[in-house]
Amino acid sequence: MQILAGDIGGTNTRLALFDTTGARPEQAIIEASYPSPAHPTIESILKQFLDQHNLKQIERACFGLAGPVIDQVCETTNLPWLVSAQSVKQQFGFDQVWLLNDLEANAWGIDTLHESDIYSLNAGAVNASGNRSIISAGTGLGEAGLYWDGNQYQPFPSEGGHADFSANSSLEYALYESLAEQYGHVSWERLVSGPGIESIYAFLRQYRSATTPDWLQQQINQIGVAPAVSRAAIDKTDPIAAETMALFIELYGREASNHALKIMATGGVYLGGGIAPQIMPLLNEGQFMQAFLAKGRMQHIVTAMPVRVILNDKTALMGAAHFAALQD
Repeated sequence: MQILAGDIGGTNTRLALFDTTGARPEQAIIEASYPSPAHPTIESILKQFLDQHNLKQIERACFGLAGPVIDQVCETTNLPWLVSAQSVKQQFGFDQVWLLNDLEANAWGIDTLHESDIYSLNAGAVNASGNRSIISAGTGLGEAGLYWDGNQYQPFPSEGGHADFSANSSLEYALYESLAEQYGHVSWERLVSGPGIESIYAFLRQYRSATTPDWLQQQINQIGVAPAVSRAAIDKTDPIAAETMALFIELYGREASNHALKIMATGGVYLGGGIAPQIMPLLNEGQFMQAFLAKGRMQHIVTAMPVRVILNDKTALMGAAHFAALQD
């Protein structure tokens, strides 16, 4: 059975073709990546992919998209796209098409991962079981859960990243006020994401009356604010960059713990997305877990939760394919 899987984000769209006879696809036959903002619709990317590889008959297709999926229609959050499963099915003649929230697709991909695809930040309780949480900082902040029904995990989507941010110090409140002036509503995604790193860095430069060093500005021009700032923080070459990432990690840990408590993720918390694997030296310094565990009377609950970083950037692709393979 051929399955076309997609991981559609605000920055990149990844497509892969799997040929599988079981429920857990392994290696993609064909895989390609496209810059999402360079295309007016998902259909234009699909057409390019199918034409490039001369693909005619697709039995099943499943796409994880960065945005809420309602009645198999998704208005993507960080792209001006309206994606409809029915429209895609009709245009390309696929037998079956499903849309998933991108974090829901990641959740479906967790059980396809190998031990080498995961790094443990907190061992948690021995034989930890129950619900799982996944939270992913990247272009945005995605959150999803996996409900344990007694036999298997049932992933479900969430838009928790867009819930109200809550400040926890005078510095954070000043940051909140700055962002509220720009956006009105300040969500966790405004801070715990790649653009969030940019916002924190810009705020701290102004708050500390600091300028960007020429060498750092050159790196920012070459690779972007978030990658350049995180690299400078890892290398400990710029104090504002270091403070930026320390605050980012503090907030990431707090919101990961918030989400985990809300769904009682005693079976484990997974950090997905593109940022966490790139800042492992900073995550290993302990500030993330310190923030994660700071839950007062519920500290013993979150201490027992395993916390793991997903290192495999194809988890959402695997999850979309895994979901499609399981459907009757």
